[in-house]
Amino acid sequence: MTEVANAPFDRLTAIRTRIAAASAAPATLVAVSKTQPAARVRELYRLGQTAFGENYVQEALAKQRDLADCGIKWHLIGPLQSNKCREVARHFDWLQTLDRAKLVPLLARERPTDAPPLNVLVQVNLDDEDSKSGVAPADIDALADRVAAEPRLRLRGLMAIPKPWPDLTRRGAGFRALRALFEGLRERHSGVDTLSMGMSEDFELALAEGATMVRVGSALFGARA
Repeated sequence: MTEVANAPFDRLTAIRTRIAAASAAPATLVAVSKTQPAARVRELYRLGQTAFGENYVQEALAKQRDLADCGIKWHLIGPLQSNKCREVARHFDWLQTLDRAKLVPLLARERPTDAPPLNVLVQVNLDDEDSKSGVAPADIDALADRVAAEPRLRLRGLMAIPKPWPDLTRRGAGFRALRALFEGLRERHSGVDTLSMGMSEDFELALAEGATMVRVGSALFGARA
């Protein structure tokens, strides 16, 4: 019974230890809580985890209502439809998946003036995969400039889900390519400081290649029932 009760603490501690060992600088852990009940999110929050990532807006909003007493930083890490911009602008702290210019004015218009600017990452489709959202590398600057021009939005950097090559050498090359794009963006925008890449199976490799933020779900919560 005690072993089961300690499982969340043990997993969180193990992930934090691995992050510290793999990264030369402090990195942010975003706990991917999609499909997880609010009670499990609260459990990790009580253990000191404050950043949580959700893929679906409506699912996230329900959890936010249940966890309104917690100081959670909510990240949208799934695709954003234009009809959900209002909810995201009003109820999230981070949008990691901006992929088209038409969303920018919608988000800026709906961000409350009494809230800090919405933190925004431009999502990059590095490998031009039809199944993934994101802009082509050549289009990063134009979209980033649109975000940076909006006072109610704060351009923070890039996010990507590179192709999960079984060969870790190829996967590492993808992470390095994203790091180069990130460095280029940082030269143009002084406030850029976040490169979100790496998930449960490869976050240590991503950190070694320059990630400043990783998104971890199954390794943190355990296998889904």
